[in-house]
Amino acid sequence: QVRVVESGGGLVQAGGSLRLSCAASGDTFNRYVMGWFRQAPGKEREFVGGISRSSGRTMYGDSVKGRFAISGDNAKNMVYLQMNSLKPEDTAVYYCAAGGLLTKIERAFTSWGQGTQVTVSS
Repeated sequence: QVRVVESGGGLVQAGGSLRLSCAASGDTFNRYVMGWFRQAPGKEREFVGGISRSSGRTMYGDSVKGRFAISGDNAKNMVYLQMNSLKPEDTAVYYCAAGGLLTKIERAFTSWGQGTQVTVSS
């Protein structure tokens, strides 16, 4: 099983940028898909994006397309979420997760981090 730990959250003004990092470990790491989800207070957890570690293919949620980008560094077992043009509605706890399928479906991801808070001020 893959273990994941997020970092890089914080407070940023609207229009600014932030990069989240996800450190993953586990001897089958490179077989996994890594995803980012977020959950705002009072709302359901939402798919942000994902990347296939083997093919490099990415997928994004509609609300972040064109603003967020996911990348990975296989040598360092790291995945990154670059967030640009941030909006107050991007405020949420962001979670990194590992799974076997590049999909927006939350239950396909079996290993989850503790989350990191991102707050965007207006």
